[in-house]
Amino acid sequence: MAAGAALLGGSTGCLSGDTDAVSVLSAGSLARTFEEHVGPAFESETGIELRGEYYGTNALLRMVEDRTTVPDVIVSADATLLRDRLYGDLTEWDVTFAANSLGIGYDTRTELGSRLADGDPWYELAPETAPGTVAIADPDLDPLGYRAIQAFTLAGRRHNRPDLRGRMRGVVYEEPEEPQLLSGVETGSRAAAVVYRNMAVDHGIEFVGFPPEYNFADPALANHYATAEYTTDEGYTAVGRPILYNATVPDVADAPEAGRRLVRFLADNPDRLVAAGLTVGDGLPRANGDTPEAIGL
Repeated sequence: MAAGAALLGGSTGCLSGDTDAVSVLSAGSLARTFEEHVGPAFESETGIELRGEYYGTNALLRMVEDRTTVPDVIVSADATLLRDRLYGDLTEWDVTFAANSLGIGYDTRTELGSRLADGDPWYELAPETAPGTVAIADPDLDPLGYRAIQAFTLAGRRHNRPDLRGRMRGVVYEEPEEPQLLSGVETGSRAAAVVYRNMAVDHGIEFVGFPPEYNFADPALANHYATAEYTTDEGYTAVGRPILYNATVPDVADAPEAGRRLVRFLADNPDRLVAAGLTVGDGLPRANGDTPEAIGL
């Protein structure tokens, strides 16, 4: 399945390797984080322009593996997925720099949104909506999509609704371009979407967070999350796990020094990430693998 591009400040194909710029291929949920928070601050501090492209993580990792795009920095919304796909071939290290949580962003002007605002349970309302009223990311392209489906599984158990996952899959719209996931909610063509908290903050829409049992935000519940799985159309089986973002500089980067400076910047500036709606809790940032000395972790 082809991925649709969501481009902010970049160009498709081979990203620039100019010494005064750093190319970033990132999970779509961080598009505004990089364009509005990280990028301007990084350029102000270093003089290096951030040029980003944003896709679902599965899609962007496929692009890197196929050499469709050669970025200086790769940012994944699923730390384990990046390691599973790129370690041993394109990198041997990464830095986990932020976390997130899952829930529903909604439009209060819609019937579903107004009832969510009143506190009515989403798991009673959403399965009864017309097809397309609620959107999720494409689970074959994006961890946000397969996490939504995993959340439906865990929520079905939590609320004694064993058919919840099947019913939700029957009514949701699967958006192939993650950065566009909330566009329908903003325009009123959709009532709600299953999104990360930072995406709702970015777009200024209402958000009801899922409880810890299925918001993938509590490291103490990692074993519980792992009881829900999704297998992509490529045959990759993703187990539920806490939402963690990580970044690496691939061995084929055109501007590896600039890439390492950006990864270090992400690790050194948690306040900017928190301002963008992300979480930087205990144990973050955290290095994994054979981290370059320049990263300093």
